[in-house]
Amino acid sequence: MGMFFEEGGWGMYPTLIFGFALVAAAVLSIFQAERRWLTFVFGALTFCAGVLGTSMGLINTMRYVAKTTPAEMLPIGATGIAESLNNLVLANILIVIAALISAVAAFKHSKPVARAS
Repeated sequence: MGMFFEEGGWGMYPTLIFGFALVAAAVLSIFQAERRWLTFVFGALTFCAGVLGTSMGLINTMRYVAKTTPAEMLPIGATGIAESLNNLVLANILIVIAALISAVAAFKHSKPVARAS
């Protein structure tokens, strides 16, 4: 787990940047309800960056596996796939954190329901 960020490769950087912007937008939506759309935009960017990083990692893994011997294909392929998925894991962690914060914002801005007597 200590090598999580390094194993994910270059795709971790845009995912982290968009993810931090997502969490900041979610926190901002607690105080300014009209800014909720920012959370959606940065959530989509974070997810797309995670998918792109994972996809590029899988492509590079498969290119490398194709050049190895049959005995090395499975261990190298499994390791490459696991490392590539770190991008998607980071994106999901940040999206879940932002979703929890957004739930707090939604609760804060919700109007009480009038009950009929």
